[in-house]
Amino acid sequence: MAAPARAQPPADPDGIWTLQDENSSVATGSGLKDKYYVNGLRLNWTSPTDTLPASLANFENWLWGPGRSRYALELSQSMYTPSNVQLVPPDPTDRPYAGVLTVTGSLLHDTDSSRSIIGLQAGLVGPDALAKQVQNGFHSLVGYNPSRGWNYQIHDEPVAELLAEKIWRVPLLRGGLQMDALPEVAGGAGNLRVYGLAGSVVRIGQGLDSDYGVARVNPGLSGSDVFVPTRNLVWYFFAGADGQAVAHDITIDGNTFQSSASAKRAPFVGELELGLAVILGRARLSYTQVIQTEEIKGQHGGPHQFGSLALSVRY
Repeated sequence: MAAPARAQPPADPDGIWTLQDENSSVATGSGLKDKYYVNGLRLNWTSPTDTLPASLANFENWLWGPGRSRYALELSQSMYTPSNVQLVPPDPTDRPYAGVLTVTGSLLHDTDSSRSIIGLQAGLVGPDALAKQVQNGFHSLVGYNPSRGWNYQIHDEPVAELLAEKIWRVPLLRGGLQMDALPEVAGGAGNLRVYGLAGSVVRIGQGLDSDYGVARVNPGLSGSDVFVPTRNLVWYFFAGADGQAVAHDITIDGNTFQSSASAKRAPFVGELELGLAVILGRARLSYTQVIQTEEIKGQHGGPHQFGSLALSVRY
């Protein structure tokens, strides 16, 4: 059969560094209004292809078959607050204060038409995640009022989550101007979160075979940090939507083994996203605007919005 021969993309000798920030303050019209998912910051390094140790390479080949493999290491911090960050004590029915600090190791597998990812995320939630220090330290620098309720945040607890993701690239229009769809399924299981996700992104531009869409902080539609330019200038606009079934989220449900702040979690969350990505030379820059339905029951202010800015550089 011809399929196995097509399933082996060219080798890539370059690694990739990514710095990304997602923040509710850059959402249109929100100014510096911090609430709910306030900020997600991550630093990621992704290896060149085919550099896995033999044991992992054998596992990866058994799991996915022919293709190109990479591994990735990531450090990330996420923070969450209620809608009124000046209220002390915070509204007990609103989203609690929470900070999450994690490291993630992932395996990535590419064919010519799909990308598969599995990963293990581990770290902690609580004061030792340093969300209070980062947020209020930044507010002090820019002359903005501190969030006053961090002393009521979810307590320290080790967290872990097994992650899995699959993306397909489906060409819709070929030629000078290209269009494709990126259907995706993903999920996570652990005491950090338990969720399943399904959705798709539609892109229009040039050089769409250079990647599988832009990166996002989990959970969300994410093409990951890997890109291999297929022309001098790659660009595309994109729009996507996903639905998430959420069975557990420690940042909403509260600590596992002790009493803590918590809220009534919405079992289903939907997202819409719009954005632009440009690959020029050895760098990819992307911006995504996300509109998200309520994550807690009775959420104030309607759908939540945040912006996501990512820079990836090959070296």
